[in-house]
Amino acid sequence: MAAANKYQPVDRNAFKCDLIGFREVHNLSKTLSQKIKDSGYVPDIIIAIGRGGYVPARLVCDFLLFDDLTTIKIEHYKRAADIQETAKLKFPLSVDIHGKKIFVVDDVTDTGKTLSLAVEYLERLKPAEIKTAVLQHKTCSDFVPDYYAKKIIKWRWIIYPWAAYEDLAGFTENIIADRTLTPKQICNEFDACYSINIKGSDLTEILNDLNERGRIESIDDKRNILWRKANVSK
Repeated sequence: MAAANKYQPVDRNAFKCDLIGFREVHNLSKTLSQKIKDSGYVPDIIIAIGRGGYVPARLVCDFLLFDDLTTIKIEHYKRAADIQETAKLKFPLSVDIHGKKIFVVDDVTDTGKTLSLAVEYLERLKPAEIKTAVLQHKTCSDFVPDYYAKKIIKWRWIIYPWAAYEDLAGFTENIIADRTLTPKQICNEFDACYSINIKGSDLTEILNDLNERGRIESIDDKRNILWRKANVSK
């Protein structure tokens, strides 16, 4: 049974999450940059994979004292670990990399499909060399990057600070689903389903934002404020 924890969960609505802060991101980026320095590798261009790779790539550039950073955008996961069937290139590269040494940076390898697609796409542009790096590499990934700061053996969903609010909003919708719940019940579900201890004030802000966007609606039953998916028949 323990081996199953190496892989993505079958139940997409209940799995352990790991929230990390900017301090840890900073430390991981520094560790990653040091590994790159120690290897002696010097790229011509660093390419961040958007959106998760934006911050890690910028920090790596900082630690390497490197200027030439650009980006592509590939969509695979949406918010709250909502995976699309295939990774898709949304915004292609805007510069010529023919004959250049390319260094591709993302935040994490999970399925590996994002980096696989990135490398496949970039190879068609005829660079001299492509190397890849992430902050955290999950061993369940089909793609193994050339560099990573930390290896993740036991699978969990990693919530980075640049995607925390978005993920928590998605989890909130997942929790509510087709039910009608109080904020306290939603907080309890966060702990039970995702091992997340969410603050009441943070949840209130998320609920209000989802309400403004027409995703959920509130009901006042005179004892509690209840929340449910919008446009649910009474």
